[in-house]
Amino acid sequence: MVDLSQYLPILLFLLVAVGLSAAFVFLPMGVSRLTGTHNPDAEKLSEYECGFPAFEEPRSQFDVRFYLVAILFIIFDLEAAFLFPWAVSLDVTGWPAWFTMMIFLTELIVGFAYAWKVGALEWE
Repeated sequence: MVDLSQYLPILLFLLVAVGLSAAFVFLPMGVSRLTGTHNPDAEKLSEYECGFPAFEEPRSQFDVRFYLVAILFIIFDLEAAFLFPWAVSLDVTGWPAWFTMMIFLTELIVGFAYAWKVGALEWE
């Protein structure tokens, strides 16, 4: 039989966290709506970017290759971020860490070869 009363502090913590986060989000919006003036006009609703009007339609199609390159950069950047602490602590962690890192690097090399083969790194 599980004693559910042990979970009461966790439930209270979650309720307080949800309540505080909702208050931090909705309370400032409500206070600004009640205390501020709300007079939207064309000038206030216009887009502002460096003091110049927008040159083209903001809802134009965006090339998905930018996202693909960004995701690939993040993946291989994280590889480098994992390699430095691994290399520094290799004398402490020993052979199991070495074998684990070799598996990790092999998976990344296979992923990089696949991305290269499909042409994800090609730019036209």
